[in-house]
Amino acid sequence: MSIQHVPENLPKRIQHFIGGEFVDSVEGGTFGVLDPVSNETYLEASAGKQADIDRAVAVARQAFEEGPWPGMLPRERARVLYRIADIVETRNERLAELETFDTGLPITQALGQAKRAAENFRFFADLIVAQADDTYKVPGKQVNYVNRKPKGVAGLITPWNTPFMLESWKLAPALASGCTVVLKPAEFTPLSAGLWPEIFREAGVPDGVFNLVNGFGEEAGDALVKHEDVRLISFTGESATGSLIFANAAPTLKGLSMELGGKSPAVVFADADLDAAIDSTVFGVFSLNGERCTAGSRILVERSVYDEFVRRYSERAKNIKVGDPHDPATEVGALVHPEHYAKVTEYIEIGKTEATLAAGGGRPEGLETGNYVQPTVFVDVPPTARIFQEEIFGPVVAITPFDTDEEALRLANDVKYGLAAYVWTSNLERAHNFGQRIDAGMVWLNSHNVRDLRTPFGGVKASGLGHEGGYRSLDFYSDQQAMHISLAPAHTPKFGA
Repeated sequence: MSIQHVPENLPKRIQHFIGGEFVDSVEGGTFGVLDPVSNETYLEASAGKQADIDRAVAVARQAFEEGPWPGMLPRERARVLYRIADIVETRNERLAELETFDTGLPITQALGQAKRAAENFRFFADLIVAQADDTYKVPGKQVNYVNRKPKGVAGLITPWNTPFMLESWKLAPALASGCTVVLKPAEFTPLSAGLWPEIFREAGVPDGVFNLVNGFGEEAGDALVKHEDVRLISFTGESATGSLIFANAAPTLKGLSMELGGKSPAVVFADADLDAAIDSTVFGVFSLNGERCTAGSRILVERSVYDEFVRRYSERAKNIKVGDPHDPATEVGALVHPEHYAKVTEYIEIGKTEATLAAGGGRPEGLETGNYVQPTVFVDVPPTARIFQEEIFGPVVAITPFDTDEEALRLANDVKYGLAAYVWTSNLERAHNFGQRIDAGMVWLNSHNVRDLRTPFGGVKASGLGHEGGYRSLDFYSDQQAMHISLAPAHTPKFGA
């Protein structure tokens, strides 16, 4: 039985942060937050609703229209972002402890999150200083140039998996661009978001530029999406919620960037480095407890190496250490919440009726309480199976054989999602040609998910709308205004002369 490690100085309650002040909800409502090992409520968080979003957006709009932040020189904003990055890095140990306690993420996988968050701020600080806009010349007649302006109030809605790092992925480009923001963190995991107010205040972010409203998606999130003074929404979450946001944002015609669900294929050809492919595909679905949008949760393996791959993969899965998230030896911790645990275990039971169970499939021995699931491997999975088609978002993988490249491509593309894909082959020509034909926003060749912040991040089909990353992020948070200047008398038709 696992005993939860409780970090020191945990808050008993979490408030909103609006206009530089910590405040309760206007209506006084709260909601309980559970830790995923004991499943007991350890704090009460203010439950934001329409009135709280209205208050936060009004403050953010005032800070945008009257405050210094949007009009600061890029170098001035960059200096603040660098200070944010330096402060975030000093919080690495504390952040890891809070994230592990709140999400069930293994401590060794939580420890790098602050450094990744800091790197997001440094990257966009560098980018805004180096950014150049286009000028178009018509010699002797006209010069046309692009004037880039921040869009206004940005609504940021973030998920419960690696929440602090994913918040930084939105906050950094939004603030770098000169926008003011209202952040709505996931209700399952609001703990680490409470670090931002102190960090931003210490770094010199003016009051009102950053605002935080906790609450449920159907209340606080919905109000943020529908608010007419919010000019854009960046959302990371599951696809059904993304469709609802798309519909609810339509009346106010706001900009949308949505990174949604995935059921990403990992395609292993017979000529692949099998050792490297197994290392990567095991890590790719079981790291972060399998609660990752880019998980390679469908593995397609060429028939001639299929039996060996399945045998070795299943052995590895059975040896994965499941346990206390705070134990450095733990490789898979506890799933985030009882609701999510119920969803994942329901899919495992469905899988037992659709395919062959090769590893896992239940609760680990000795862990009678908490949201623990064995790393679970299904093999010989038909493409019609629900566990092949639907996102499970847990430590569950479906392995399917193929005979030809065309069959592998058909299987890879035969789902509604299109976020990531992984291709393993030593044939360079095949790697590029096959990878380019996969319906996915991102493809890794002979690699697991290694990010380059300069490249676009996002999906196709049901996996997303728009891309962020590099200058694409700055484009999303900015308006690009075309300015036209005549260099000679304009020849205008003289109507009514």
